[in-house]
Amino acid sequence: MSVMPALPADGRPTLDRTDPEGAVARAAAEVSNWGRWGDDDVLGTVNFLDDGKRREGAALVRRGVSFSLAQRFDMDGPQTGWRRRTNPVHTMLDTGVDAERGSQGFPHGFGGADDVVSMPLQCSTQWDGLGHIFDHGRAWNGRAAGDVVTSEGDRVTGIEHMAPHLAGRGVLLDLGRHLADGELPDGYAITEDDLRACMAAQGPTAQVGRGDIVLVRTGRLARARREGWAGYAGGPSAGLSFTTAGWLHRTEIAAVATDTWGFEVRPNEFDDAFQPLHQVAIPHIGLTVGEMWDLDALAADCAIDGRWDFFLTAAPIPVTGAVGAPVNPVAVK
Repeated sequence: MSVMPALPADGRPTLDRTDPEGAVARAAAEVSNWGRWGDDDVLGTVNFLDDGKRREGAALVRRGVSFSLAQRFDMDGPQTGWRRRTNPVHTMLDTGVDAERGSQGFPHGFGGADDVVSMPLQCSTQWDGLGHIFDHGRAWNGRAAGDVVTSEGDRVTGIEHMAPHLAGRGVLLDLGRHLADGELPDGYAITEDDLRACMAAQGPTAQVGRGDIVLVRTGRLARARREGWAGYAGGPSAGLSFTTAGWLHRTEIAAVATDTWGFEVRPNEFDDAFQPLHQVAIPHIGLTVGEMWDLDALAADCAIDGRWDFFLTAAPIPVTGAVGAPVNPVAVK
């Protein structure tokens, strides 16, 4: 049994656009990891990223060059208020002006600056936690959603559990460069065949396997920087096809991240659906998903030196009980 639909004459998988409910149910049954690591598991596929995988990742550092894969956290960000998501608001509590005027109350001329940031935890470069998405009221590992996430936060699979683990071998698959002139068109659904072809084209260092953190570049962020944020957050975009659920499961990757707002293709591949791949990947596969990562500089360097794997450290801020958190991923080659 397979979640991959039959292929039409052009070789691309097709879906019954009128039946997202059935497609989600069939895929969930096929790729479910519920119980794989025990009833008390809080890590999902991050279990694949073990000590050996971290040593493998560290051994990839040769030149010592590093890349931050985070967008900046500021008011000039992608958010437009959808579901009350806003860009970060940065406020100074103490400033150099206060210090100059001697109004801070410190002795012997001591002065300083202090500040605070208010923001949704998923307003920019971030990880989705395992408590972020549910399927018919069920969270990761089959738990009742209401037992997991309450007004106190995610009391079971909070993002803080991921903080010690997300460092290891990263692999960049530059689909924008492989399939187009650097940027995929909006609505392009990246299939398993596309992913495999990209790996083959990029060579041995682009092969993906157990415990890897896979980064998929579409070029959508590059276009947003060039043309403006309109449509970036929630609008049309290339992304992973719903039909890649089986590939995400079989490869046993630890996590996946993209340079898009929503990881999967938008508009979604059904007539009336919202993020169906999320609905399978997070609560059923137990996959940690990253979004809005800045992969452009890293991709340019990989294309020059021909190496597509690297050491990646990407710990989320361990906000207790959070269902997602900002991250400043750093790739080191």
